[in-house]
Amino acid sequence: MRYVYEMEMQVRDYECDLQGIVNNANYQHYIEHTRHQFLRHEGISFADLHARGIDAVVARLNMAFKTPLRSGDSFVSRLAVRKEGIKYVFTQDLFRLPDGKPVIRSTVDTVCLVNGRLDHCEELDRAFAKYFEP
Repeated sequence: MRYVYEMEMQVRDYECDLQGIVNNANYQHYIEHTRHQFLRHEGISFADLHARGIDAVVARLNMAFKTPLRSGDSFVSRLAVRKEGIKYVFTQDLFRLPDGKPVIRSTVDTVCLVNGRLDHCEELDRAFAKYFEP
């Protein structure tokens, strides 16, 4: 996998369930936060896109859980992106630190609504072009 962005995070106590492991819904928060930080890293503001009538939305999400995280665990969130037709497909994987054990493997398909209609987003195409395979 050719990851193009990564960030480290730490599990907070309130993200865990009675079993002492991260509640499954929180993994979606982790990968969403990573995508938003990736956009900021690329100089793209989600709020600015929305103000101009461009909304990038999740069309499909698939997560495979490998190893649970527990309170206080540190982990790294890694992201790769590719274009498939009108979709941007993000591969997002989490790895526990310091041992690098896989936590989740996920794919997130996103599409853009431009003025309420499904369409290509030239701004994202330009920003991500350097990551797309020729």
